[in-house]
Amino acid sequence: MDVIANLLHGFNVAIAPMNLLVCFIGVFVGTLIGVLPGIGPLGAIALLLPSTFYIPPESALIMLAGIYYGAMYGGSTTSILVNIPGEAASVITCLDGHQMAKQGRAGPALGICAFGSFIGGTITVFLLAALAPPLARLALRFGPPEYFSLMVLGLSVLVYLANGPVLKALVTAALGMVLGIIGTDVISGRSRFTFGLFELDDGIGIIPVVMGLFGISEVLLNIEKKMERSIAAVKLKGLLPSLQDWKESLAPIFRGTFLGFFLGILPGGGSIISSFASYAMEKKLSRAPEKFGHGAIAGVAGPETANNAATSGAFIPLLTIGIPTNAVMALMLGALVIHGLQPGPLIMKEQPALFWGTIASMYIGNLMLLLLNLPFIGIWVQILKVRYTILFPFIILFCLIGVFGVNYSRLDIWIMLIFGVCGYVMRKLEYELAPLVLALILGPMFESSLRQSLIIFNGNPLVFFTRPISAAFLLGALLLLLSNLLPWMRARKKYLADAD
Repeated sequence: MDVIANLLHGFNVAIAPMNLLVCFIGVFVGTLIGVLPGIGPLGAIALLLPSTFYIPPESALIMLAGIYYGAMYGGSTTSILVNIPGEAASVITCLDGHQMAKQGRAGPALGICAFGSFIGGTITVFLLAALAPPLARLALRFGPPEYFSLMVLGLSVLVYLANGPVLKALVTAALGMVLGIIGTDVISGRSRFTFGLFELDDGIGIIPVVMGLFGISEVLLNIEKKMERSIAAVKLKGLLPSLQDWKESLAPIFRGTFLGFFLGILPGGGSIISSFASYAMEKKLSRAPEKFGHGAIAGVAGPETANNAATSGAFIPLLTIGIPTNAVMALMLGALVIHGLQPGPLIMKEQPALFWGTIASMYIGNLMLLLLNLPFIGIWVQILKVRYTILFPFIILFCLIGVFGVNYSRLDIWIMLIFGVCGYVMRKLEYELAPLVLALILGPMFESSLRQSLIIFNGNPLVFFTRPISAAFLLGALLLLLSNLLPWMRARKKYLADAD
């Protein structure tokens, strides 16, 4: 009964005119970003983060969440019509979605994406409301040692999930930690690594760093690329799936909902793994697996539902224990920290409007997506025709205005430009950016928890290993790092043996 009462409170918050407006803006912008290949939700949230400073925290999180799951849906549009995934999680949709478009069935493919996302989003809202409170009660047992170990685990998760070599991910995480300690020491009150610049006494801002790494560098990278786009014809009158389409899609939609949600909770599960896992499962369970890759609607319904459901699941570890499971959630964490909030077990009690309002807004946002996207397919098709030579200068201008508007500081503009170039170089050299961002956000909390623990327990470092929850987190972090290092060590050993 408490869950129902809390959800009702959340809906009261979510239907406030201001929150309805920002929810609509979020899902609209998210869909637009998902439609345009090469930007993605990470870049969109980085670009729009400054605009959330002037609204209440619950409105800010509602809008950013809307951008996230809106982009999940928007990516399916460009995958189906153009065969270019607008978002990484929509890569698998290209296989059958574009084949359906070439067969003149783009309408049902787009329609089942919208309905599947809505059904999956609706179910996961209630799963999120049911599972979050018990996890938050568990997290109430955390003290400074547990939070320190949890942050170690969080950083280890992103290093573990790095696409490139683990050593490169460790380097970027270490760089983020160094950047995170710039500013005033909270214990001694002395300035550290500020080089006499009083603007750095509060540390390097998250906004200029993130907008440089993901906004400016994205533009620089995409300038190099040449994307050929051949847009499939769409008949808007054929958007509603037939009864046969529903018969083939209902089971994949429900399976994708639960698979995506629980994979989204796991560190690194996320939308990408969820969509690929759903596709593999549907092909395995299908009575006609030979149709997959040739226009099977189940190959569109399952993955698209799964990636939308995974976005809801990812909010559970963020809001209950304060640990992001992917780079987008790391930016969400940064947004909450900027608003003076600390995600964790107490946020449910101290900020019920934010916690339950965000959950309820996901249902409303998915309903908006359903009503918004089906009639607007024609508009998205026209947007797909916008030349990148026109689009990218506007992105850079928006970055400059957004960064300067936060503190009216020219130093922030220089920081953004420097990190834009650094981000471009790092991505060219295949260095992961997500560990750097998370380490920058968690760095001050990491240091604070470590020093608090040592002060409380008289400098005894064994406290991190004698407290069960803390020891479990450290063990998990060690196992994650070893699981990446062992294959490298075996390969190195084999290389040395072959050299001899």
